[in-house]
Amino acid sequence: MSLSRFFTYTRKLAALAALIGTSSIVTPTFAQDYPLPAANSQLIGKNQYHVVEDDGGSLEAIAKKYNVGFLALLQANPGVDPYVPRAGNVLTIPTEMLLPDVPREGIVLNLAELRMYYFPAGQNKVTVYPIGIGQLGGDTLTPTMTTKISGKRANPTWTPTANIRARYLAQGIKLPAVVPAGDDNPMGHHAIRLAAYGGVYLLHGTNADFGIGMRVSSGCIRLRDDDIKELFEQVPVGTSVRIINEPIKTSIEPNGHRLVEVHQPLSESINDDPQLLPIHLNDTMTQFRSAQQTDADVMDKVIEHRSGMPVNVKAHTPVVENI
Repeated sequence: MSLSRFFTYTRKLAALAALIGTSSIVTPTFAQDYPLPAANSQLIGKNQYHVVEDDGGSLEAIAKKYNVGFLALLQANPGVDPYVPRAGNVLTIPTEMLLPDVPREGIVLNLAELRMYYFPAGQNKVTVYPIGIGQLGGDTLTPTMTTKISGKRANPTWTPTANIRARYLAQGIKLPAVVPAGDDNPMGHHAIRLAAYGGVYLLHGTNADFGIGMRVSSGCIRLRDDDIKELFEQVPVGTSVRIINEPIKTSIEPNGHRLVEVHQPLSESINDDPQLLPIHLNDTMTQFRSAQQTDADVMDKVIEHRSGMPVNVKAHTPVVENI
């Protein structure tokens, strides 16, 4: 495939995103800012609700409107048609969540929930971005790591690796050695380089929004173009980056609520059903489940359901009436 044909291909992908994403005009929403909770709390945000209108667009269009990930929205609304949600359906927008149980500094990405958390230094807030991550298979997986930002570049070019060119060639697409900056560049208009693994992993934009909140990249972390622009302008070189893979998060809140948030674990094979993959509890999670204050049966149901939203699994003490 020639360079011009490749650009035509990427434009078709962008057009497909527009077709999938909008059958009505959608005003994009920027990343969500949340005030940081107290040190003994991990809960942020409140869920929102959206009534699907006639010709209200696909689930991807609604995800873009509220700036949440596609799979997160699908997970929160099982059974909803992702292409043509029925008019009148009330969708839960999953904007209530638990912070990952890691230091509140720099950038934290949780691969399993397809979300990025940015804790700006000296500010009592966290900004949450939906992300796309690496596909299944070999060198396209996004690895866990602890690293830092080593550089930033506006209007980046894209130099596909040999493996990427081979994968595209298998689909009849001959990539150029270097794709120039511009609207046809799959990396969008901004790129942030991570230091680990020789700098091969980037946070970058996209020219096809339909991959946000999904496993679609060649290993890099993909954000909506407005989101990466905002992050690019705010985050300094040297900022710490922690990438984790934790499908289950728990918190004991100051009001006594025992919250569990469960996401589908990442598939390891194309034949895996992430809704059925086992979730292994570490020692901390096992102790949380077995505590007297936790209703273990309810927690097991939450793990089975995997809604991606916090659920209170506190055991209720029966009321004994005096006779």
